[in-house]
Amino acid sequence: MNDRKIPIPLNCGLDLIAEVLYGKWKVRLLYFIHQGNKRPSQLKRAIPDASQRVLTMQLKELEGHELIEKTIYPQMPPKVEYTLTPLGKSIMPVLLALGEWADANQYQLRRAIEKSYLPMLGS
Repeated sequence: MNDRKIPIPLNCGLDLIAEVLYGKWKVRLLYFIHQGNKRPSQLKRAIPDASQRVLTMQLKELEGHELIEKTIYPQMPPKVEYTLTPLGKSIMPVLLALGEWADANQYQLRRAIEKSYLPMLGS
């Protein structure tokens, strides 16, 4: 079904974290769910640049990796909410610390990122 041609390396903690958090919007999704944005429409408003399809796919992956859980309320129309699992809550201090590090170093990081794109723009 979903057989991978290249096996996922899961040899160390960094491999595991890369597999679980790899995806353009996953860290933001975790952050916004942590902040209280639990409904799909709230998450879409919080991340307007992301397509609904990609957000849904990455939410499913986070759910599959047991960082979030999805609750569907039996009403019409159905109401869906996402919450962090205990595992998801346990990663938040790490993600928040990374965000603080990036904020403290944002000028150097922005300059380095922009500089790394200059050679690509000239070709």
